[in-house]
Amino acid sequence: MKVLAPGATIGILGGGQLGRMLVLAAQAMGYRTAVLDPDVHAPAGAAANRQVCAPLHDLDAVAELARQVQCITFEFENIPLDIAHAAARHGAVYPHPDILSIAQHRVREKSFLADRGYPVTPFRAVHTAAAARQAFGQLGGAAILKTAMAGYDGKGQVAVSAVEAIAPAWELLATPEAVLEKRVDLAGEFSLIVARRADGQTAVHGPFGNYHRNHILSATVWPAALPEAMGLQAQAIAHALARDLELVGLLCIEFFVTHAGALLINELAPRPHNSGHLTIEAHETSQFAQHIRALCGLPLGATTARRPAAAMANLLGELWSEGEPDWTHALADAGVSLHLYDKHKPAHGRKMGHLTVLDTHPARALRRVLRARQRLTGARCGSVR
Repeated sequence: MKVLAPGATIGILGGGQLGRMLVLAAQAMGYRTAVLDPDVHAPAGAAANRQVCAPLHDLDAVAELARQVQCITFEFENIPLDIAHAAARHGAVYPHPDILSIAQHRVREKSFLADRGYPVTPFRAVHTAAAARQAFGQLGGAAILKTAMAGYDGKGQVAVSAVEAIAPAWELLATPEAVLEKRVDLAGEFSLIVARRADGQTAVHGPFGNYHRNHILSATVWPAALPEAMGLQAQAIAHALARDLELVGLLCIEFFVTHAGALLINELAPRPHNSGHLTIEAHETSQFAQHIRALCGLPLGATTARRPAAAMANLLGELWSEGEPDWTHALADAGVSLHLYDKHKPAHGRKMGHLTVLDTHPARALRRVLRARQRLTGARCGSVR
C-alpha cells in the first residue's frame, strides 16, 4: 500500500466547515492542502495553503487542482459525479467515486444495502405520481416521499399520511425519480463513523446519539444510550459495509431504532459527519485526523475516549438574529470548547459552529452543552428539539 508522507498536498473538493476541519487536521500532521470552491470566503479555503476559486462542476478547475496535489477527497457527497470521475483520471480520489455514486442517490443507496441483506426501511423506487400511489398501497401506511438526489437536512422530502397526499407531494418535489419509504415507529437515531485503509485496517468511532430539530442535527451525545447487543450489531455492520464498499477514508452510517427494537440503516455519508465533531476533543484521534490517515495510507489512530462521555451542540445562524451571541456567558463553564467556522454571513439553519463538553456521564454532558448554548441568547435555541 502506497503511503503519502507528510509534506504532500491533499486536495479537497468543497470549502465548507467539514473541509475546514479536514484542512486543520491535515496541517497538524504536516500535510499541505488545496481546496476547490467558488466562494472566495469559503471556510476551508481561508485555512488551506491554497484555493482554486471555481464552481465544483468546472472540469478545467478540477484539472488545475489535481496538478497541485497528490490525492483528492471531498467534504460532501453531492459533488457532481462527472467531476469526481474527472478528478480520478488525474490521480487518486478517496473515497472512490463509485461510493459517492451510491451515497448521493437514494435509490442506488437503498438498493445497494437491501440487495446485500443490510437492514433498511421498507421502500419503493418510483418515477411517477401514479407509481408512488401504487407503492403507498404496497407499503401499507404512512410514508415519506424523497427525491433520489440532492436531499440533506430534511430537504427534498415530504411526509404523506394518505394516498391523496401523493400527487401534491410529487408536484412539490418536482423530481423525475424518487424513493417512497415506509414511516417507522421511531424511538431514536444514532450514527457510527468507520474509517478504513486500502489494506483493510478499520476503526470505528461511536455510537453517537443524535437529536434533530427541523430535520437539522441539533445535538449529539456520546456514547448513545443503546443496548450493548445493538451497539455491537451496528459495529459489525460498519465493518462489513466498509469492506463491501472497498472504502478508503471515512463512512458515516446513520441508523434508526424503532420502538420494537429494530435497527435500520437510514443513510450513508462517505465523509466526515456532523455527529463526529465531538471527536476533536473527546477521542485520541478525531474523525478528521482519521480520514487523513486513511487516505494517506498511515496506520489508523486510536479511537480511545479521553473521558467517559461527551456532547456537542450545533450553533445555527438564528443564534445571531438579535446580534452577536454572548460568548462570555456561553464559555462560563470552563469545560466548554468553542468551534466557529469563519462563515461571514449567518443565515437561518446555516451551521456556523459548535460547542463540545466532556464529562463522566452522557446525560450530564448533554445538559451542560445545551446550557452553554442557551446562555448565548437566553432561552432561545436552548433545547435539543
